[in-house]
Amino acid sequence: MGCFFSRRRKPAQGGQQQPQGAGQDAAAGEQTAPQYSWDLRAKIDPKDYTFSGLKNETVGRLPGKVAGQQFVIQDCEDCKIYIFDHSATITIDDCVNCQIFLGPVKGSVFFRDCKDCKCVVACQQFRTRDCRKLEVFLCCATQPIIESSTGMKFGCFQYYYPELALQFKDAGLSIFNNIWSDIHDFTPGENNWGLLPETAVVEDYVPLPNSEELKAVRVSNDAAKSIIPITRGQRQKNSDESCLTVFFAGDYTTANARKLIDEMTSKGFQLVQTKEVLMKAEDAHRVFQQSALEFIPLLEKGPVVALEFNGDGAVEQCQSTINEVFSGTKVFVSEGKASASQDVDNFYNFAEMQMGM
Repeated sequence: MGCFFSRRRKPAQGGQQQPQGAGQDAAAGEQTAPQYSWDLRAKIDPKDYTFSGLKNETVGRLPGKVAGQQFVIQDCEDCKIYIFDHSATITIDDCVNCQIFLGPVKGSVFFRDCKDCKCVVACQQFRTRDCRKLEVFLCCATQPIIESSTGMKFGCFQYYYPELALQFKDAGLSIFNNIWSDIHDFTPGENNWGLLPETAVVEDYVPLPNSEELKAVRVSNDAAKSIIPITRGQRQKNSDESCLTVFFAGDYTTANARKLIDEMTSKGFQLVQTKEVLMKAEDAHRVFQQSALEFIPLLEKGPVVALEFNGDGAVEQCQSTINEVFSGTKVFVSEGKASASQDVDNFYNFAEMQMGM
């Protein structure tokens, strides 16, 4: 029996020699067609990313089970639904009296034709249409939009489980970019929305899961542990004194900002708003005024994190805390009460323009 590498025999008399390479061509023809990257991807079953037609059930997805895919929730009634993972987009249609937790969503969350639902949601974009009586603890990087919806109530996102911080990063969301209370109502001339009480507790609206599978996620609704800093948003400020503090990019920027929030709120000051945004030299001159030259070299390292605190004595307390706790870190802090309100306006007007670009 011959093999591919055996010596060629002379053709029989009167016969023709087989052209060189003919065997290779035949073998090549028998090979399988080339494979492409999309052929190698795992096949996705839409049922793994859909909850549909459920009634009086507790269902969910554990961390790692959605992994950035799109998700659909539809036609559910009296259900408790928990998506403990990040996703691309989520649509929620025709759901009634459901309690819903949605982990970080890279794109949009869109509620349509839903009523009497209580939700905890983190996303880039939030929209509702033809909804009634939704109560939402929200983290949203852009202005939330409601349309043809009534009885809407909003509060600041409050939630923690160990995988949540990384899921925010995977979804491309900053924990400091949350304009949860700046609602745009497309239905003119109507008072269709309001804010939940400051004393509202998440667990009273969306309780912890009670199924054995979902209990494996170590959820905490302790406001002090929330991944998202809890801000007052559009609520009226308690004082006419605010203070702007800006941390510059570095290995401990997030930790430092969280530490200052803990220090200030423990002393009774209110965190009004936060923002993470890139700045250029010309922006620094507008925002930091005479101090700009000191901070411009730090802007090349990455985005800044800004915090607005409110309360009588906020400026003095911010300065004191920064000197005591962050003595080795360059931080911008308002110089006095007279200039602080202008500092806040300068920064957040700039940030609003940047986020809208």
